[in-house]
Amino acid sequence: MLVDLRRYTIVPGQLKAYLAVYETYGLPVQRRHTGEPLGYFISEVGTLNQVVHLWGYQSAEDRQSRRAAMEADPDWVAYKKMTAEGRYIQQQENQLLISAPWSNI
Repeated sequence: MLVDLRRYTIVPGQLKAYLAVYETYGLPVQRRHTGEPLGYFISEVGTLNQVVHLWGYQSAEDRQSRRAAMEADPDWVAYKKMTAEGRYIQQQENQLLISAPWSNI
């Protein structure tokens, strides 16, 4: 399995608003193309104003094709416009992780 770990640092004071916009407009489109996230988390201690989400794929090719379909979806394009230009997201980090040989995932 390939896990796409994404960490977004949200503009201070905008976390609640970002989550509302994402839940209403972004998440339904993302679910349509990539399925349910493995997890979606909000930082409680440490670096604040962060959301961390994990998405599972069968392979790099699976991820690439699903994300390409999502990027072409007009609903996703509209969502990205809503969150563009630093309105909500201050920084994005992305890691692709592969399962350890003994992992259950």
